[in-house]
Amino acid sequence: MRYGSLTRLLTVLALPIFIDTLLVMTLGAADTFMLSRYSDESVAAVGLVNQLVNIVFIIFQVISMATSILCSQYVGAGQRNRVLQVMGISVLFNLLIGLAFSAFLFGKASALLEMMGAREELFAQGFPYMRIVGAFAFFQAVSLSAAAALRSVDKAHYPMFVSGLVNVINILGNYALIFGKFGLPAMGVRGAAISTVICRAFSTFLLLYLLYRKYIGHLPKGLFRPFPWAETGKLFKVGIPSAGEQMSYSLSMVVVTYFINMLGNDELATRTYGQTITTFVFLFSLAAAQGGAIVIGHLTGRRVLRVSVAVTFVLSFTTACLGHTIFSMLTDNEHIIRMGTIVLWIDIMVEVGRAINFFGVNSLRAAGDIYYPVTVGIIVCWTVAVGGSWLLGIGLNGGLIALWCALILDENIRGLIFIRRWKSRRWTTKSLV
Repeated sequence: MRYGSLTRLLTVLALPIFIDTLLVMTLGAADTFMLSRYSDESVAAVGLVNQLVNIVFIIFQVISMATSILCSQYVGAGQRNRVLQVMGISVLFNLLIGLAFSAFLFGKASALLEMMGAREELFAQGFPYMRIVGAFAFFQAVSLSAAAALRSVDKAHYPMFVSGLVNVINILGNYALIFGKFGLPAMGVRGAAISTVICRAFSTFLLLYLLYRKYIGHLPKGLFRPFPWAETGKLFKVGIPSAGEQMSYSLSMVVVTYFINMLGNDELATRTYGQTITTFVFLFSLAAAQGGAIVIGHLTGRRVLRVSVAVTFVLSFTTACLGHTIFSMLTDNEHIIRMGTIVLWIDIMVEVGRAINFFGVNSLRAAGDIYYPVTVGIIVCWTVAVGGSWLLGIGLNGGLIALWCALILDENIRGLIFIRRWKSRRWTTKSLV
């Protein structure tokens, strides 16, 4: 296939993923932005809880990531029945895993917040949020599988449409339940949690419906008799190391968040605001990397790195220039505004490294080189991100700014290692199908 054809294919795949990712990030950002009108403490509490809940969501991605990789390669090999088997197993196992972790988050909400060192004022708001969101986390598990399945068969525009609709519902739900509009009581953080759960449930059912109507249609008799344990084993064999790099990173960020919580509520709120703002910076490189990964799964080949880094740099630089204005819209706390503005300038180099990471990890994973990224991720995240954060931020009393500098080293070191691996072409012998 020619370069121009590959570019068009990547655009067709990456554009809806980009819009979908933008809408998904907007869904999470809406909670933060709307709660910022309620109080900085509510934002800090939700940020603390989400750092924990996101770990569980990464576990759900063990199956959904493998679904995307295997389905895209089976599509390329023309093996439709195996695509259908993988989709069915993915939804079933993520539902079972989701129900188990929903029970865990609901039952252990108090212990988890205490483990993170949540102070009394944060615990009071974080506890109900975690119990409500955690109890229905299984919706997120199933929706991840359904969305991954749709994207892997080149139907990424359907998750995009669902995300857009869910965003509208979430904003209306937040407005009504956080602030007490349309005759409903003002519930603050609890209202944001209820709105989030409603949106995830709606998204799950709609994605499953679209997957069935737009691709599955009819299941051949005997497709799951006997049960395809071989495909199940392959899902976990591919999924666990594929999600391992992201799991390691997320766990390391939980420890980093614990360090930030030690610094104070203002620092934790700044971290939450900063994370929310910068998610909009790296979404282009994330979408390009995911689209490129699907192309690699079909064809084994495509480079998106240069454009991703360039666009990410422009977006992060623009965001930093507007930093004071953005933070002033979110809070009137001068300490948070000052710290947040500095953080956004430092974050430019973090996002450049993250763009390189997205390309390297997604490309290697899609080509079947699933163990190398997780090995590098574990070693570098825990030595550089965690160790460096403690040394610079806590040990040397550098605070949030110094801690963010450690993240620059982490992202860029991992990115350079992954690019070196990609250029070595050792991944060419790793095809899964």
